[in-house]
Amino acid sequence: MLELYNVSLNEGPITKLTVVLLMSLFFIYLNMIMLYSLMSKRVFIETPRYILFAHMLLNDSIHLLFTAVLYCVGLALLKLVIVACALTVFVSSTTFRNAPLNLAVMSLERYIAICFPLRHAEIATRKRTYLAIVLIWSFGSINFMIDLFYRIVMDPNILTTHILCTREALFLKAWQLDVFSALNILYFVGVSLIIIFTYLSIMISARSVSSNKDSATKAHRTVLLHFVHAIERAAAMLGNSSLYLDVRYLAFLFILVLPRCMSPLIYGLRDNALKPLFIYYFRCGSGTVKFCLSKMLFLYPVM
Repeated sequence: MLELYNVSLNEGPITKLTVVLLMSLFFIYLNMIMLYSLMSKRVFIETPRYILFAHMLLNDSIHLLFTAVLYCVGLALLKLVIVACALTVFVSSTTFRNAPLNLAVMSLERYIAICFPLRHAEIATRKRTYLAIVLIWSFGSINFMIDLFYRIVMDPNILTTHILCTREALFLKAWQLDVFSALNILYFVGVSLIIIFTYLSIMISARSVSSNKDSATKAHRTVLLHFVHAIERAAAMLGNSSLYLDVRYLAFLFILVLPRCMSPLIYGLRDNALKPLFIYYFRCGSGTVKFCLSKMLFLYPVM
């Protein structure tokens, strides 16, 4: 009886680890196919909407990878040198905050396209899109960079001390946690207001303009999808880090992993231009590579 109890204890973490790794790797694989589909056509690379979507795919894939690594390290109760922990948490934390910010920018781009169609090409340029991505990374990383700089200055043993690698373990003072919580609330409110504003504006525009209603209706549904996923991701920032392991495991799957898995997939499959390419490349993954490549060149010549 005791042996069976010990086996069940050992099987629990292994099962959780397997589920996390398989889910993360599978959806990273889907994201990479979607990203490759975007990169295969010049029109996607040059369009701000698709540039932002490609950034979302890359950002979410990086986040899934590093978060899965952190989860595995935490599940095994491994201690890392502070520098290694800080680097891993930096990537995971920054990409986590980037996600709702990127969705907010995507909603603004759709708002400009529907409400100011004649000025869309002038306002939403490639240069400004890349600048927006730089700002997303700047806002997403600034809090952690301040904490990391403070840790480097105040802790002379940063290169030798080993810790259990969590975001909270890198805090030295109580005010850091207060700033962290305040910024999470600020992100939550800011992203929510931006997406609510763009959604209502597009909905009003769709009702007032008689022409191209299908495009406007699809756009406000897209923004609504952005809103739902942005609220999920921003709300996850407000979660309590002192939950029990089982609850944190469920929260990890349904609050962190699934939104990053499903939103790019749903968004990509709703796009009529991207959907055929994605399905084609996805099917080619299980077929003959040479046949797929030759057929792809025939159907979709390079622009």
